[in-house]
Amino acid sequence: MSDFDLLPRLQTGADARVAPPLAREAGKDARPLPRAAIELTVVIPSYCERDNIAELFRRIDAALAGVAWEAVVVDDDSPDGTAALAKSIGGRDPRLRCIRRVGRRGLSGAVIEGMLSSSAPVVAVIDADLQHDETLLPNMLKEIRAGADIAIASRYAEGGSASDGFSGIRRWGSEMATRLARGLMGVSVTDPMSGFFMLRREIVEAHAPELSSQGYKLLADLLWSAGRDKRIVELTYRFRARQHGESKLDALVTLDYLGLIFSKLLGGALPVRFLMFAAVGASGVAVHLMMLQFGISHLGLAFGWAQALAVITAMTWNFVLNNRLTYRDARLTGWGFMTGLVKFYLACSIGSIGNVGVASWIYSFSATAWLAGLAGAVMGAVFNYAVSSALIWKK
Repeated sequence: MSDFDLLPRLQTGADARVAPPLAREAGKDARPLPRAAIELTVVIPSYCERDNIAELFRRIDAALAGVAWEAVVVDDDSPDGTAALAKSIGGRDPRLRCIRRVGRRGLSGAVIEGMLSSSAPVVAVIDADLQHDETLLPNMLKEIRAGADIAIASRYAEGGSASDGFSGIRRWGSEMATRLARGLMGVSVTDPMSGFFMLRREIVEAHAPELSSQGYKLLADLLWSAGRDKRIVELTYRFRARQHGESKLDALVTLDYLGLIFSKLLGGALPVRFLMFAAVGASGVAVHLMMLQFGISHLGLAFGWAQALAVITAMTWNFVLNNRLTYRDARLTGWGFMTGLVKFYLACSIGSIGNVGVASWIYSFSATAWLAGLAGAVMGAVFNYAVSSALIWKK
């Protein structure tokens, strides 16, 4: 028996919008009668989307006429008052709930929390920026009712388009990530990067422990974890241009997505954030070598001074990139950025001492130089990551 078989008769039209009536029984106080069960929960992750929330709620209401639905705005403590507005609307219309997340950020984590807060058999996710076509929701629900497990709104299937809503660099990043997902992850859908989809809640419940709360592409994560034996349907739409506010996604999201792919390829043994931290560290090695060469060849510095300059430059590079990408959900700004940079210098210095110590100790057992060096580098990376997560970009 599916969740749909357990649903009582749904209220539709105006009946679904009124407050539940009161019933009186002899000798008993008035109490509300049970409301019709919600069939669909629409999760709306948000950050600084105050100008769009009311309009999106109005559009969803028009699109889902005749459906017992609710919307859940999961807001990452927006400074513009998005959560306050959502709660104000919810005070007048109980179909809108709001989850205000304090001290944590990230689109995937917000969507997972919103879906797990639902008791409806079907859940959907739609962006708060009005770029997704909400009129597709009834057709997506129709496919789920007909037996589909996941319904995806695709920008890249025949008839769809992303040209109106993407800048050139975002379009390139999205298309590249899509090709990677289809090639490396074995995903056959046309738009595994879509942020607009619907599925049976039981799928999220079953696979929630495997999903990454970091990053921005939950659908690809879901498809990797659960999609191989699920019936998937794609519906096309045109991705709209943003009307208000600024996009929170940029080209770095593609790099973040690469971390997710490699984490999945490794069976989840290493978290996405550590892989991103390690990738940034690898780029820092290249920066170190280039600055070392520049200091010797162009600045005429002795090796020792050139090496010191290269170390400082590489550590600064790593800090800035980690702040921008690896820890983007806890990004430091202003005075916090400067104090964080000093802490990062200290942490990396201690990590470097540990790196040399471990490598020397292993090499003393007649190990090859490259193996000892690799062991020291791994130890240094783990130490730096642990200190950075606990003391610098702590939540």
